Amino acid sequence: MTLRLTVNEVAWKQHVQSVARSFPRIVPVVKGNGYGFRRWNLMPLAGQLSDEIAVGTVFEARDIPSGVTPIVLTPTMTQPPSTLPLATVLTVASVDQIAALSRFGWSGRIMVKLQSSMKRHGVAPTDFKKLMSYIDRTSLTVHGFSIHPPLDGDMTLHLDDITKWLDMLPVDAPVYVSHLDAATYERLCASHPQRTFRVRLGTSLWHGDKSMMHLTADVLGTHSLEAGERAGYRLTATNGPGQVVLVGAGSAHGVTALDDGRSPFHYKHSRLNLLEPPHMHTSMLFVARGRAIPAVGEWIDVQRPLTQVQVDLLQWTA
Repeated sequence: MTLRLTVNEVAWKQHVQSVARSFPRIVPVVKGNGYGFRRWNLMPLAGQLSDEIAVGTVFEARDIPSGVTPIVLTPTMTQPPSTLPLATVLTVASVDQIAALSRFGWSGRIMVKLQSSMKRHGVAPTDFKKLMSYIDRTSLTVHGFSIHPPLDGDMTLHLDDITKWLDMLPVDAPVYVSHLDAATYERLCASHPQRTFRVRLGTSLWHGDKSMMHLTADVLGTHSLEAGERAGYRLTATNGPGQVVLVGAGSAHGVTALDDGRSPFHYKHSRLNLLEPPHMHTSMLFVARGRAIPAVGEWIDVQRPLTQVQVDLLQWTA
């Protein structure tokens, strides 16, 4: 039972270094499942690229290399774990979140998140002065300000999300941005030379040309079914004779049907149909009689976003 991610190590490291050189003052993002690589595999390299690393939650900061500042991207209303490094910077976007940190006894540094057109976390311009006044009455120290534009929309929209805030912010405070391409980030920095910008990068840093990565799962077994026979957790009936193919990856790995219901599994450039939705550690496929069937022990392609899967095996190749 294995979901395996195979990566061309030389090509991948060249990509990562190239992206890092294109973005001065980069802050690598290592969150969630580590973009398919697992966080602890990315942390050492991220620590070589920057003196700061952004993580998703207060529970993800434990793998940060020594001497590197963790920046937690998601505000917390839950008490941080006792293992949270003292140098951690916590993000806040509301008075309620700041009050929660005070109740927890947190007296460290914070990142103030500013609202973008995405309208997720972020204080609105109309509430900004009130929020800053509240912070002044606490023992918290503002480390910087962050703006997170959406993925969709062009670079002009993303720049507007950022620049509309600048007149409200102290000139000497660093501003953390994201979802800018290299040319737009360079233009932003050049247009405001008196300010310090830092750019958070995750997907564009760790994922490059997908030809250097290959997600596969192993075949655990096969057996025959005749037309009308039932199989699977839901005793699904088959429309004709064929083979059930048992694949060692399922919902526990984050492997599910595609959004349109199609199977994520491929063999010899042909999609293999699901007998039923993937379940925990095994997926049951049905291959009609006469079609090519993978052998037990063979590896078949898996079509899932790397940000959504938990791989069992990360395999580096030359």
